[in-house]
Amino acid sequence: QVQLEESGGALVQAGGSLRLSCAASGRTFGTYAMGWFRQAPGKEREFVASISQSGVNTRYADSVRGRFTVSRDNAKNTVYLQMNSLRPEDTAVYSCASAYGSYSDQIRAYNRWGRGTQVTVSS
Repeated sequence: QVQLEESGGALVQAGGSLRLSCAASGRTFGTYAMGWFRQAPGKEREFVASISQSGVNTRYADSVRGRFTVSRDNAKNTVYLQMNSLRPEDTAVYSCASAYGSYSDQIRAYNRWGRGTQVTVSS
């Protein structure tokens, strides 16, 4: 089964940018849809973005659409989240997850999760 590890989280000022990476183990990365989720202190985990197996189709939460871009490189077993125009409300632990089926925005669709990487946006 795939194992996932995120990286790229950091402390950044509002208006800045970060690129998160999620590296996957195994030979079947290209068969999984991938999602990014985040959880802020005291809040429930929420959907951020997802991408289909081929990378052609993507989906975004309204709160990040136009600022964040999800992409993947199946040759490198990696999915990315480019985050621009960051806001203090984007502060959270960001996790990637894999799904067998469609690039859903539902947490329950994802069966494997990374441990997450901290993103902190200062005002």
